[in-house]
Amino acid sequence: MNILSQIIIVFVAILHLYFLWLEMFAWTTKAPKVFKNFPKELFPKTKTLAANQGLYNGFLAAGLLWSLTIRNPVWSHKIAIFFLSCVLIAGLYGALTASKKIFLVQGLPALIGLLLILSSF
Repeated sequence: MNILSQIIIVFVAILHLYFLWLEMFAWTTKAPKVFKNFPKELFPKTKTLAANQGLYNGFLAAGLLWSLTIRNPVWSHKIAIFFLSCVLIAGLYGALTASKKIFLVQGLPALIGLLLILSSF
């Protein structure tokens, strides 16, 4: 895996670690400033749902970082492709159901990472 694809993978993983933190630990304090289109009274009521979603984002970050530790290049590529694909699909779904911005923040970096990995074969 080339260095540029590794940098993108780390970037996407850091994004998802941020999402984990925001959704699991800062949903009622910082998230209202990020998600300004949500009514403030919804944040306490959806805290458990957001924490669950944050946990999934943590799993995506863990998988992406794991792909960088695998010494076998074929398996490293396969694991990275799987987790970047999951992020891309989540970004597409979010863009279709919630906000187009989700694709730019989440899906586009994953797509770039996927294209970089696939072009290195």
